[in-house]
Amino acid sequence: MPTATLPFEVRQAALKLGESLRTARTRRQMSQDELATAAQISRKTLYALEKGAPGVTIGTLVSVLWALGLIDTMNAVANPDTDEHGRILEAARRPTRVHSPGGTNNDF
Repeated sequence: MPTATLPFEVRQAALKLGESLRTARTRRQMSQDELATAAQISRKTLYALEKGAPGVTIGTLVSVLWALGLIDTMNAVANPDTDEHGRILEAARRPTRVHSPGGTNNDF
């Protein structure tokens, strides 16, 4: 996917993610070749990921996070428990009264 067709915020997020992955790799004193081998991807693909290329697959991203020991950070991505906007929308759709599934039986 050409980068120009993506919204600005998406391009910026991809660039920031790539920079963060590069920082994590260099802090571990790993070369691109070492991390690519550990993640079972090519060095060229890792380079693209670190540059924020939009065509890198989610499987590649997760593999790199795993190889860096950061796989648990995936739990924070789109976590429904931290989606305040989604929770508000869901609450707005809830019925105000609860009805019994079989209707009301007023026979005493």
